[in-house]
Amino acid sequence: MARKGRRQAAETRGRRAETLAALWLRLKGYRILAKRVRLPVGEIDLIARKGGVLAFVEVKARADFTTAANAVTASSWKRINRAADSWTARRPDLRALSWRFDLMVIQPRSRPVHLADQWRPDFAPSGR
Repeated sequence: MARKGRRQAAETRGRRAETLAALWLRLKGYRILAKRVRLPVGEIDLIARKGGVLAFVEVKARADFTTAANAVTASSWKRINRAADSWTARRPDLRALSWRFDLMVIQPRSRPVHLADQWRPDFAPSGR
């Protein structure tokens, strides 16, 4: 498969995984506030709220759980944190909520796995 074809297939797979992850979170009582947030400082797959918790969710679709869980590096989480800080700067009503950084693993022929609180920043973002 050509490079462009592989990239398009991965993009399609990623979009489907994010849609499934959002549905799963809704079934668990979360309200999806945003999907596929792209900012100059980083990107966030899903932003969800449940009660007083704001979850910034990274979605990974892989053939096996370990590969998916290991696909998100510390530098990836830091970029997600910067994006979360930037996104909430425009939403002052949400900045007082507790933040959490979650991972959602999507595997073929399996239920999604939601891993809450997978990463914590070394410092609190500004304004919190």
